[in-house]
Amino acid sequence: MTFFRAAACAALFLATFARGLAAQDVTLSSPDGAVEITGTLLGFDGEFYRVQTQFGELTVDGTGVSCDGPGCPSLSGFVAEVTFAGSSTMSEVLLPALIEGFALRNGYQTRREALPAGNFSHVLLNGQKPAARFTFTASNTDAGFAALIADEADVAMAMREIRPLERKGAKAAGLGDLTAAGRSRVLSLDAIVPVVAPSNPVREISLLQLARVLSGGITNWQDLGGPDAPVSIHMPVSGAGLSQAVEDKLMKPFGAGFTAAIHRHDRSSTLARRVLIDPFAIGIASYAEKGAARVLMLTGPCGFSLQASRRAVKTEDYPLTVPMFLYLPARRLPKVARDFLAYVRGPAAQAVIRRAGFVDQASELIPFSRQGNRLANAIEAAEKQEGLAELQRLLSELRGMQRLTVSVRFEPGSSRPDARSRSNIEQLAKALETGEFDAKEVVFAGFSDGVGPAAGNREIALKRAGAVRDAVIQAAETADISRVQFRAEGFGEVLPMACDDSEWGRQSNRRVEVWVR
Repeated sequence: MTFFRAAACAALFLATFARGLAAQDVTLSSPDGAVEITGTLLGFDGEFYRVQTQFGELTVDGTGVSCDGPGCPSLSGFVAEVTFAGSSTMSEVLLPALIEGFALRNGYQTRREALPAGNFSHVLLNGQKPAARFTFTASNTDAGFAALIADEADVAMAMREIRPLERKGAKAAGLGDLTAAGRSRVLSLDAIVPVVAPSNPVREISLLQLARVLSGGITNWQDLGGPDAPVSIHMPVSGAGLSQAVEDKLMKPFGAGFTAAIHRHDRSSTLARRVLIDPFAIGIASYAEKGAARVLMLTGPCGFSLQASRRAVKTEDYPLTVPMFLYLPARRLPKVARDFLAYVRGPAAQAVIRRAGFVDQASELIPFSRQGNRLANAIEAAEKQEGLAELQRLLSELRGMQRLTVSVRFEPGSSRPDARSRSNIEQLAKALETGEFDAKEVVFAGFSDGVGPAAGNREIALKRAGAVRDAVIQAAETADISRVQFRAEGFGEVLPMACDDSEWGRQSNRRVEVWVR
């Protein structure tokens, strides 16, 4: 019975196509008739049947069986159906642009079909014949996870990582662990940016001030160095991933909650336009959808100034970076969907992402000579002669090298890399496998926050750097690592990215950078 594969029970993992065939009896028979499988057809992805039987759910290779019964699909007329639900930021521009790029690369034509409530489908055509239909239900991240867990979508579009309660709900629904390897991927990068109208005289804001504005502690522009006028606040709806990222990354570390006096918008583009015409408004917008609104620079009491830019977002040096996730089911998606998901990780898709106005994940090299602002901040923050001596050691070790725009940061209170960083480790492993670093020296440089003795911080940073190096090598299963010279270094608190006076600042400083020569 090698023609079929048993799968773990996952009764809620039904494709959109399967929903139309629910409760349809089928019998799958081997060519010699010796084996028959009878049950309810749960889904067909163009290659494999999923059938609920008295023995549980079985996945059966369609090439090795014949199908009889009212639920049997047409093999020749099969149209792959994939439903995406969640973030409107991702569905409005980014994913449609990627589908168009995928279609062009693979010889498909496309047709957009409008659906009720502002939803839509992109149909891939072989000539006049539909081959696949990608349907988008645009709302927010909360709704995306809810749809995935309730089996109303195949892929969730999220502007944040899955939360513990959602993770627990997914397990209870039979979806397994959505934080496990292969269950999510970072599609692109975005950032949370405070925006104002170009006529507003305020140019910068500290994170503490921003948190106080959003919590109602600051209500007049005078407190921010502006005119005597009330502050009007604009944010995405509460269920949007961007709003929840603000809550997780900004409000919780300062122990603050949102004021009720916030104007909420279901589209970031709408929010940006509203701020643009109100000189006394401040908005929390997506970097990719800020429009003509002006972005405020973030400052800190220790003298740091951080401006959102494509490179600062890509390296995550900008503190309010937001990865854009796709969360996937454990079951097989149709082949065209798997091909699309493979495409979005490739170099052609990264070019599409950049043209769409988002921050791509293609690795870039930043020369050591371009580290001027970071080094100036580090010199200013260095404590006594010991700090300057450690900074000199960093200069000696890294001068002449180039920094990759790939960093590894860690979950709060943990040595486990966060979701974006786990994706970065996979990216580095693939680069090793393709020989990108052959005959080169790769240095994993670890950094820490400034809490505790400097010697202990250097040791912690070195251990983290070594652990990331080992994780990358372990993930690069087919790489010839003998062709690459690896080194781990720990520099402790010597090159801070943010002030250590808040948890988010300390977390930003705890990182591993990758340098290449």
